[in-house]
Amino acid sequence: MKKFIKIYLEKPELAGLVFLIILTIVFQVQSDGIFLNSRNLQGILGILPEMGLVAIGVTLLMISGEFDLSVGSVFALTPMVMAVLLADGTPFVFAFGAGLLAAMAVGFVNGMLTVRFNIPSFITTLGMLFVARSITVVISGGFPPALPPGAMPKWLFTSFVGPGGMFRMSFLWFVLVAVLMTFLMSRTNFGNWVRATGGFLPAAKSMGIPTARVKVASFMICSVLAGFAGTIQVMRLGAPLPSIGEGMELQAVAAAVIGGTALTGGIGTILGGIIGAVLIRVIDNGLVLVQFDANWFKMALGGLTILAVIVNAWLRRKAKSIKVETDK
Repeated sequence: MKKFIKIYLEKPELAGLVFLIILTIVFQVQSDGIFLNSRNLQGILGILPEMGLVAIGVTLLMISGEFDLSVGSVFALTPMVMAVLLADGTPFVFAFGAGLLAAMAVGFVNGMLTVRFNIPSFITTLGMLFVARSITVVISGGFPPALPPGAMPKWLFTSFVGPGGMFRMSFLWFVLVAVLMTFLMSRTNFGNWVRATGGFLPAAKSMGIPTARVKVASFMICSVLAGFAGTIQVMRLGAPLPSIGEGMELQAVAAAVIGGTALTGGIGTILGGIIGAVLIRVIDNGLVLVQFDANWFKMALGGLTILAVIVNAWLRRKAKSIKVETDK
């Protein structure tokens, strides 16, 4: 047991990985082998980046000890800014950049308000959720603007590549972001600062870590990734609907928690958030394949999130008790 606890503390994402393997086996058996065939995997991986990118950003922010409930609204705001500018004749590069700058601005405001006024990020970002969603509806004029044909290089985000067209280009972007964020968290001072800030803020401050800037930067990264994910979805759907991304924030938090990220901050990995996002997509797809009522998806997700929190809390309490016994 002690060895298992030690492995878990070093790799908190392992619990989520176990859940993923078990569910994959169950769905593969119950679907008569359809779940893991190439066509179904193509469908799962085709939409995974839209959830996975948001989960990566939220995981990073939760490790720093904060939450962002506005990511679903930013998910819609960023592509809407881009679409409105494209409709006015702005070149794609500038319209795309403006959309990401809007997302960055939302993250900056979230971070500054939270840090400067010592407001719980739950409240700050809850308010921003409504603000950003309202701005999205207002600038759209109530109707999604038509995307000018040929104005966007959709192939760069939506075309299928790889053996048998297994992957969308968006999946390659997702992998690139995942690798960069993993490197950022595991190989740079910023990653250490994020963990220290979320783990024990007073100690981080006493060590000279710029905790305020770390939190603001984490908010900005989280928002930009959410905006990028929303842009990818709009590229795939072909229309910037003001309602996209609703509920995305809760799924992203669930993905982070299922992947082993602590609600109190300081513990978690980017890989864990990705595993959580994959698990959510697997549940969504698997319930349909086994002809189970898809309306149970949210119940399954909620139950799995609660179970993950319980298991993680139990393992950490067990680890503390083992450490106390060892010290004696």
